Amino acid sequence: MMPFFIFILIISPPLNLQDMSAIRYAAIGDSYTIGESVKEEERFPNLLVRDLAKEGIELEIVANPSVTGWTTQDLIDKELSVFFGSNPGFATLCIGVNDWVQEVSADQFRKNLQFIMDQMISGLPSKDRLLVVNIPDFGITPEGPKYSKGRDISAGLAHFNVIIKEEAQQRDLSLVDIFGLSKDMETDPSLVAADGLHPSAKEYELWEKKIFPAVLELLSK
Repeated sequence: MMPFFIFILIISPPLNLQDMSAIRYAAIGDSYTIGESVKEEERFPNLLVRDLAKEGIELEIVANPSVTGWTTQDLIDKELSVFFGSNPGFATLCIGVNDWVQEVSADQFRKNLQFIMDQMISGLPSKDRLLVVNIPDFGITPEGPKYSKGRDISAGLAHFNVIIKEEAQQRDLSLVDIFGLSKDMETDPSLVAADGLHPSAKEYELWEKKIFPAVLELLSK
């Protein structure tokens, strides 16, 4: 009698490579992203990595080419190539304060911002993987007024933030507003770094608490 064999074909669902490795995160911006005057682990991108891990989402910072003092033009010239080279699956963008400080016109700022957003969207899996953070109000810090050049800092930054909001909405991008939150630096010295100008680690923690749920929502889609 011939032996009788039964073959069972098991069909497994397709592998999701994202489930097998961390999401590659590119943090793009200026001093607020590189965390001027605070430790690396106190930067808001690093805090995001820490807190998302608690939710079971593994995020890996593969690029943070942000530099204190850089404008949108610096970002275009020096950061975008790093962004594309890092092959990110998620990114944050926080830029614009130095454009205002260096008296870049609102029209030029808008044009540069449009180019940056469009380029970053093109380098990500979808526009849902780009989170925009607007400009905080540095004018209320002890050293902030030194950079006014006779202008109203809060009003000027608020105008640039309107541009950021408009361009983000035009592209249906998620935007986190930290402008109002940053004003607490005026009355609470512990929220300001030792340089009297940039946010302290405590202030970054507050920013991240506002940024975190927006990122969690995007990465959970």
